[in-house]
Amino acid sequence: MLISIRLATRRDAEAITKIINTAFAIAEGFFIDGDRITLEEVIASLSKGEFLIAEDVHGLVGCVYLEPQGERAYLGLLSVDPSRQQTGLGSQLLKAAEEHRASQGSKSIYMKVVNLRTELPPYYRKRGYVETGTSPFPEGVPTKLPCWFIEMSKQLLP
Repeated sequence: MLISIRLATRRDAEAITKIINTAFAIAEGFFIDGDRITLEEVIASLSKGEFLIAEDVHGLVGCVYLEPQGERAYLGLLSVDPSRQQTGLGSQLLKAAEEHRASQGSKSIYMKVVNLRTELPPYYRKRGYVETGTSPFPEGVPTKLPCWFIEMSKQLLP
């Protein structure tokens, strides 16, 4: 099925919120309860950064958040509709995000993955990311298990 990837607009905020919460509920429900993000947080994120969204003929099937921070960019909230996972769509979105930020002048890109998602570091290592450190999970977010972030980054080609 043909996929198109584009920059999101404010009109996409509700669909972005839904896809993120659906994808994260399945992936992270074992250690955290509740929605991953609110509509208000998506709207606020659109003012600080940008979402790339993937669409097919039926609508939004994936997204990724990018926030420029000087010569580097933060990448987060990579989300794929559960029915489309394991199809290469996540890799396609990741590649599009890297190419987009490189075209905008970012020299590197970084992300934070939760240590309990043990499948993620190998996934990102295969795509050129290296582990660069750890950071604490946000205080005030109740979790079922102790957790922290693994920080990973990648140099971007101009």
